[in-house]
Amino acid sequence: MAHQAGGQWPAPRPVPETSETQSYLQDYGALLDAVPFPSLVVDHRWDVVLANDAFATLFGGARPHPTAMPGDNFLRFVLFHPDAGLVLGDHEAGWCLPMLAQLKGALDAYGHDPELQSIRRDIGQDPLMEAAYRQGLPHWIGAVGERGTRLDGAVRLLLHPDPRRGPTECRIVDETPPALRELGCRRLTLVLRDSRRATAPVRRPRGQRAMPAHLTVVPAPEG
Repeated sequence: MAHQAGGQWPAPRPVPETSETQSYLQDYGALLDAVPFPSLVVDHRWDVVLANDAFATLFGGARPHPTAMPGDNFLRFVLFHPDAGLVLGDHEAGWCLPMLAQLKGALDAYGHDPELQSIRRDIGQDPLMEAAYRQGLPHWIGAVGERGTRLDGAVRLLLHPDPRRGPTECRIVDETPPALRELGCRRLTLVLRDSRRATAPVRRPRGQRAMPAHLTVVPAPEG
């Protein structure tokens, strides 16, 4: 399956060790590989359980990172990988804030999970990210409403490595079947749209922070 494409991504994350579960995930992985759009299965920590070839192609140019590879933990990739903004267009407003909202929801539901707590600590060690989480995120949620924080149905900008696509909008579709949901997982597919609908943003130089001193979509904190 594509989570091991190119030999650079880890094996699937642990799931309940039953033959029925393993057989189901194996078959589900085959289904993912037949989908032409980037598609992945994540658990409640956003650890990637399965991903297809289209997902590997989209994020295959990401340089090695000790904790934030796209095929490892997608939440960490969005927030911490220096190359995330080279693929995820409109990185701050389109991806970082929605994923911070996803983290907040996961912490509300699984507050004692060690991996989620580790992500929260890493945010706290970066003053800019911490300000975004504590100050920018509540302001943004207040502006867009709870509905605006949902991923399913959202349209986001991608900077596809395939030059025939380039800047391409995608619609995020949550298509999690009941059996997968019972395993504590969800499936998200990035349905690529006509690239002529998208406008290319300015790319950040490599190594630049994913977030500025304050998010450009929220006011700077007073004082």
